[in-house]
Amino acid sequence: MNAPIQFGTVKGHLARPEGSGPFPAVIVIQEWWGLDAQTKSIADRFAKEGYLAFAPDLYHGEIAQLGDSDTATNLVQKYAPNAPKDLESLFDALKSHPDCSGRIGSVGFCFGGRMSLLLSTTRPLHAVCTFYGGGMQTVFDQLLRNLKAPVLGFFGDADVSIPAGTVGQFDRLLDEIGVEHEIIMYPNSGHAFFRDSDPQVYKPEASKDAWERTKKFFAKHLN
Repeated sequence: MNAPIQFGTVKGHLARPEGSGPFPAVIVIQEWWGLDAQTKSIADRFAKEGYLAFAPDLYHGEIAQLGDSDTATNLVQKYAPNAPKDLESLFDALKSHPDCSGRIGSVGFCFGGRMSLLLSTTRPLHAVCTFYGGGMQTVFDQLLRNLKAPVLGFFGDADVSIPAGTVGQFDRLLDEIGVEHEIIMYPNSGHAFFRDSDPQVYKPEASKDAWERTKKFFAKHLN
């Protein structure tokens, strides 16, 4: 199911469903730590649901250990400026791959949640999902007006990295744009609540609910 591969300008982790394609595709975008085992495992989960899933290595071989925020900050500053171009190149190459049906969605976490939204403003994604991606209500105010794909967003009400009220601003902005969207705010959940490899932040109930909603969202828009 899994094979290392390069799409466009970026290498990454490919998870392919069993059977013969083509398949709808999901781009799975890393947290700010980099392309770690957690992100790869999420791509594998999507493949088991029937999606051609690719998790790009936006740090091009570099990675921060979980908890090493200084290194993660440096890597974001180093690679974030070129990440949108890498994702655009990935989208273009993935769309023409013989195993891809041509219907592509994206999902991202933390830094990746932000990149997932940004990609949707420059490429014709069919569905966009963001897990606690910050900055969306200000940085992307004008860019998001280019968004046409339906959006699913997950946030925690105890996430100190996303200022209070910004999720509401994001929701209202999507209302103004007029795209189909659903924004879920989980109580007693902080940043990275979906990260089941970190018991300090993982929230099982919120994570399970978010996964079920994500599966239904992509099944509706990609199949």
